Amino acid sequence: MKQSLILGADGKQRCYWCGDDPLYMDYHDQEWGKPVTDDIRLFEKICLEGFQAGLSWITILRKRENFRAAFDGFDFNRVQHYGEKDVERCLADAGIIRHRGKIEATINNAARAIEMLEEFGTLSDYFWRFKPDHHPQVKSVDDVQAMSDESKALSKDLKARGWKFVGPTTCYAFMQAMGMVNDHIDGCWQT
Repeated sequence: MKQSLILGADGKQRCYWCGDDPLYMDYHDQEWGKPVTDDIRLFEKICLEGFQAGLSWITILRKRENFRAAFDGFDFNRVQHYGEKDVERCLADAGIIRHRGKIEATINNAARAIEMLEEFGTLSDYFWRFKPDHHPQVKSVDDVQAMSDESKALSKDLKARGWKFVGPTTCYAFMQAMGMVNDHIDGCWQT
């Protein structure tokens, strides 16, 4: 069985996945599992989760500032207008993940986000509708889910609205990152 918690040099117990990397520990302590309602940050989080598909999160985290620069801070009002020149610029940017499908998905999803504003007022109002009524406490690494009924429903709804790179596992990771579910393992100083 994999160890569920690690003891940091600062004496704090943390979820195993952040290891001892200071950037990862800071993300664990300051962001992951904390509720987010700002639309730009929500758009950033769901886009970065899409870029993460097939890669480790620390890879994305280390490139996050480069992603922010490449995508105008994830301001979907601006990104929706990107064209082929922007796709080529991003494909040439070694500071981000140079995957055409994921880059094009970010641009596509920006336009879909604008459509959601018309229907829901905010992305926050849209996303938070999928918050589970009950979420089980995570007692060990064995209890961590890869997806849930809610992430499947969110993925299905986003795909029906034309979003890309938003499978149920990506949506669940997004729900963890945005604080819709709290998957800090029991005993972690953040629980």
